[in-house]
Amino acid sequence: MPGKQGSEIIATSEAAKELGITVQRLRVLIREGRLPAKKLGRDWIIRRADLDLVRIRKPGRPTGKKQPKPTG
Repeated sequence: MPGKQGSEIIATSEAAKELGITVQRLRVLIREGRLPAKKLGRDWIIRRADLDLVRIRKPGRPTGKKQPKPTG
């Protein structure tokens, strides 16, 4: 749905393709509240402009470095 600049609405499959992630990962981002989306029937719709909220992220998983245990 083209409209005002940045207000274009897209489906999850198109959003996932633009972000280079799977649809399942996209749904996780929505569920965590990191990507605003609206439920429309059984599908989610996303504003294209909102993709920038999750586009700039570090690739991969967090390192999860453990702190050394104190001795003594």
